[in-house]
Amino acid sequence: MRRIALEEHFVMNEPEHIDRWKSLIPTAPKSVTDKILTSLVDVGEGRLKAMAQAGIDMAVLSDAGIVQNVLDPTPALRLARESNDYLAKIVQQTPEHYAGFATVPLVDPNAGADEFERAVTQLGFKGALINGQTNGHYLDDDRYSVFWERVQALGVPVYLHAADPLVAPVTYEGCPQLTGAIWSWTAETAAHALRLIFNGTLTKYPDVKVILGHMGETLPFLLWRIDRRTKAFATGPTITPSEVFRKNIVITTSGVFSDPPLLCSLAEIGDDNILYSVDHPFEVMKQAGLWFDKTPISAETREKISWRNASGLLRL
Repeated sequence: MRRIALEEHFVMNEPEHIDRWKSLIPTAPKSVTDKILTSLVDVGEGRLKAMAQAGIDMAVLSDAGIVQNVLDPTPALRLARESNDYLAKIVQQTPEHYAGFATVPLVDPNAGADEFERAVTQLGFKGALINGQTNGHYLDDDRYSVFWERVQALGVPVYLHAADPLVAPVTYEGCPQLTGAIWSWTAETAAHALRLIFNGTLTKYPDVKVILGHMGETLPFLLWRIDRRTKAFATGPTITPSEVFRKNIVITTSGVFSDPPLLCSLAEIGDDNILYSVDHPFEVMKQAGLWFDKTPISAETREKISWRNASGLLRL
């Protein structure tokens, strides 16, 4: 069965780009960063071999977050263009196995929207991947209307990827295990997605599709309670958060290779709204494939998650 993976990262193999990525994880041991970096910069034989062994026919590649924290618009745009142009060449060389998500420098929303449009219309990218907030501004902010207008007009999705808040809450003080991928990224990204729902972004742009990784950052499991508490405190008729979620948000299996979360997500949002992903190189392609091959779902559902949903959403 064909398989498409959507949250698969790379870093441009140039010193400035590598140094920017390293600056995002300053406390990680060198042995860990060196191993990850080796896989991030490999967009050739090594990655393609690992994909083949894991049964992945196509990976949608995205830059591993080097632009989001660059707060000077000029270098942010330059780095984004370099990354996008580099990825476009990689995709052109191996179009049967690679597609791309654009890197978008949102510190300047107008320049970011222009670069996003260039990446989609000229470079052939299938959407954008945004790494969380930009200098404390979330995507529901009115300053990003120009970006969302382009997203809706172009008809491509935005992958809202996990990232840190601008300022860590005191909850995490004295417990470093709560930061990063273990918890804080999930809490931050789920809250970001809820801002798009509650502050009306996904209602204002009803055709937009947002992708959440990591089995929806816990949100599919909380939809009933979110609806219930919203209804308890709201006045007058309104569309429920779960309705917006099911219409405008799809999720991927990235970094969660476990049957119960998948089965719960299927029960809550249906098999049209779930797509396969790994989160390479932060997770292991082969492990993801072995899990997915055995998970107790129907052949039709497996086909939808494996490739059919992604093919339709990204027009592959």
